[in-house]
Amino acid sequence: MHTSHLPVLSLLIFLPIAAGAGLLALRDQKLARTAALAAAAVELLLSILACGLFDADLTGMQLIERQTWIPTLHIDYFLGVDGVSLPFLPLNALLTVGVIAASWTGTQQRSRAYFALLLVLEGITQGIYCSLDLGLFFMFWELTLVPLFFLISLWGVGPRRRHAATQYVLFMLAGGVPLLVAFILLALNNASEAGSPARLGLSFDYLNLLQTPIPLEQQTVIFLLLLLGFGIKAPFFPFHVWLPNVALEGPVGVSALLMGLKLGLFGILRYAVPLAPQAANHCRGLLIALGVAGALYGALLALRQSNLRRLLAYSGVSHVGFVMIGVAALNLQGLQGAVFQLVNFGIVSSGLMLIAGFLQRRLGSTDLASLGGIARPMPRLAALFFVLGLASLGVPGTNGFAAEHLILIGAFRSQTGLGLAGLLAVILGAAYFLDYYRRAFLGPVVRPGVANAADLLPRELWLAGTLAVMSLLLGLFPLGLLRLSEQPLTTLVARLETGTPITLADAIQDRGHPTLKP
Repeated sequence: MHTSHLPVLSLLIFLPIAAGAGLLALRDQKLARTAALAAAAVELLLSILACGLFDADLTGMQLIERQTWIPTLHIDYFLGVDGVSLPFLPLNALLTVGVIAASWTGTQQRSRAYFALLLVLEGITQGIYCSLDLGLFFMFWELTLVPLFFLISLWGVGPRRRHAATQYVLFMLAGGVPLLVAFILLALNNASEAGSPARLGLSFDYLNLLQTPIPLEQQTVIFLLLLLGFGIKAPFFPFHVWLPNVALEGPVGVSALLMGLKLGLFGILRYAVPLAPQAANHCRGLLIALGVAGALYGALLALRQSNLRRLLAYSGVSHVGFVMIGVAALNLQGLQGAVFQLVNFGIVSSGLMLIAGFLQRRLGSTDLASLGGIARPMPRLAALFFVLGLASLGVPGTNGFAAEHLILIGAFRSQTGLGLAGLLAVILGAAYFLDYYRRAFLGPVVRPGVANAADLLPRELWLAGTLAVMSLLLGLFPLGLLRLSEQPLTTLVARLETGTPITLADAIQDRGHPTLKP
């Protein structure tokens, strides 16, 4: 078998979806649980295979797959990845394995459906990362709402879980409207632009749209619509109100996925900035305001939280703002730092949220009123929480260090004030993490429930330990991930500086992988 002819991206999308459907046919709950973990493990191996097939020395999209899908609407089944989107495929697969393992004994009711929905969500999310047709992307984007609504409302741990699920879906539906309008405007502009290199008329093809000139006024409208739609999902301040509710009321595993896979920020890096580069420069003040406001507001609210899950939710808002500071720099250092930080937060934020779930399962709460002195009965849990926390702070030797410093370098090169705001957000992040750790994990044990709590089980230790080790490995060896994103982001920076469409040679690189033709 020649793996270069394997439609690996299609397999990454449809294998977990098919496995999820197959789980519902199994009567034995334990067998379904084991099958879910096996399917997620195969998905992880496939994502690693995709990384092996990718050539970082080449520019543009690779692993291309294409098939006519809805010809009347000019929507194709069009998949491909570049150095920006590729790292999120194994990240999504790894986190799904972790969430299934973390839910091994905690989900007793309707566990077949729970694990099936997790796998379906995984496949849909892979579709978001791989889509190169805006219509296909939008379909996957909206489909995530179905499994997430049921996962939050049926398996949430809080009394207001149904309210949290409904609020989340309403926010996401509202965010989908400006995205759809922006995508239609892009397609209509392609159809009306006489100088379009593609000359294909109406098109939702991402690579064609990258080559099509757009007047600045229309670019600005499109950019603002994309920023609004993706910003609700990210979430930006002031659209963040759904995140603390979902983090507190929803199942811990789902909260970990939402915290780790920041799809809204990916959308901004993949669609908003590349498709409207002149508008991104024109609206740079807005990008700076969103980044600074989110980074500082989220950190200040995190300082006031006594519940760990809410603290992590508000820290997520701050993280989104910090990444936006890197995006707002609109230079190579800032953008590379933003992509790297997205991968880092996927590891660190998810790991911290999963550990919060381990605490919730043992003590019934993650509020400071129920904690204190945790490190004595649970030293392994405390140590891993501390390592992941240090990674979130960007301590040297952890994965956050390179990304954080790239963002700050890019911010300072762009504007001194922007760099200072990012630096202040980092300081506030250290304050809220270290303060919570001191109050919850250190000091004397004063509550009987804490004194009798068991430390991490081998399965939990393996899961949290893997994420902690990954944060250290990426901190010690960051060049591989940075090299992946360098080529596409260098092209993007050139596009930002000139405001001109990119060439087809820069947009696509087949490398001999299958382009499925009708």
